[in-house]
Amino acid sequence: MTKEMFTKSILPIGLLFSGSLILSNTAYLYLSVSYIQMLKAFTPVAILLIQWTFRLEDPNKKLAVIVVMISSGVALASQGELRFNLIGFITQAAAVAFEASRLVMIQVLLHNLKMDPLVSLHYYAPVCAAINLFFLPFTEGLAPFYNLFKLGPAILLSNAAVAFLLNVAAVFLVCAGSGLVLTLAGVFKDILLITGSVLIFGSPITPLQVFGYSIALAGLVLFKTSGSK
Repeated sequence: MTKEMFTKSILPIGLLFSGSLILSNTAYLYLSVSYIQMLKAFTPVAILLIQWTFRLEDPNKKLAVIVVMISSGVALASQGELRFNLIGFITQAAAVAFEASRLVMIQVLLHNLKMDPLVSLHYYAPVCAAINLFFLPFTEGLAPFYNLFKLGPAILLSNAAVAFLLNVAAVFLVCAGSGLVLTLAGVFKDILLITGSVLIFGSPITPLQVFGYSIALAGLVLFKTSGSK
């Protein structure tokens, strides 16, 4: 790891990762969950725009139509009680931009610079943690540290292990496919979660949600059959 690579590749990813986490969590203070999900649905569109702007991928009209179809389906399914707030909207929009930029940079790191997925996580995750710790006293004070004792080591360590494995799976998926594939896989995860909650727990679901996620699922099938990556 050279100083130049750390400055140009690792540090920006750590900054974007931290910014995405902080801003996306802050948005929940101002917006409803459904509205946030609607905005998050356009992360794949942001990834495509970034890739095309910086000439990382060649523009593809068919892929653009499929991605917009999936994002629109998720946004439609998430529509419900929308509580608009300008600060919240700007915060979540910035979080989407940060997340899309982070995934594109990780893709460049893994594909163009040929870095191993676990090695990349080893370098940029501590940068993200350090930035979060720096901002923590200004946003939440010392309350989180006091509550650590109430949680207990079992809950804390189990959550940390799940978060670590999630990040490992994410970087390996980006390595095998792309940042776009990772975000679209998240859409499929949402569909499975909703289907499972309906079948197992009897959770209510509206016709609009069924229609919206049907559009998203059809888009995912087209994405798979079209051979896009």
